[in-house]
Amino acid sequence: MINPNIYKPKNHIRIVTAAALFDGHDASINVMRRIIQSTGAEVIHLGHNRSVQEIVDCAVQEDVQAIAVTSYQGGHIEFFKYMYDMLKEKGFGDIKIFGGGGGVILPDEIAELENYGITRIYSPDDGRELGLQGMINDVMEKSDFTRGEKQNVLVSEIEKQDCKAISKLISAVENFPEEIASTLTEIDKKANESKVPVLGITGTGGAGKSS
Repeated sequence: MINPNIYKPKNHIRIVTAAALFDGHDASINVMRRIIQSTGAEVIHLGHNRSVQEIVDCAVQEDVQAIAVTSYQGGHIEFFKYMYDMLKEKGFGDIKIFGGGGGVILPDEIAELENYGITRIYSPDDGRELGLQGMINDVMEKSDFTRGEKQNVLVSEIEKQDCKAISKLISAVENFPEEIASTLTEIDKKANESKVPVLGITGTGGAGKSS
């Protein structure tokens, strides 16, 4: 096993992490997401027993570069392929998908998934060869690209509360504020034109204001 240096990302990287549906084995993904975070990425961790729909919805809303999922429940072929298809359907096919499942995912299944379009499925042999940090370095390097560049964000989509448009706008503001300045000015103008009611709730302690 090699002892790699920690990868230094060039861009702000966001990654969704989770354990697959019907899978309570969260020890490995908890270790991985901590190393991902310490390597410099922003991590949105969903925990265990998460469906493809939940993971993809989060990835779209957060405009992430990558998804990292562990799957030890035996349904990894269908799970990862469905995730890949759903991302493409939503127009986010550039999001990288990484996975692992120890010895549960066989070498021929890894090849099938990677040929389908999954970025990489890590095997026990990869762990022995690369080590934990080495695998995370690989995830980070493959996910190290910008979000928000040359985004054609329509204000009309923002007004409709379209989560895809909003997430792309946030990435553009974060990474390319000058390019998106005119769009922000238009949004600010429309916001000043709208009248939003404000509801205030008072009461003594224990009255139930929160609920």
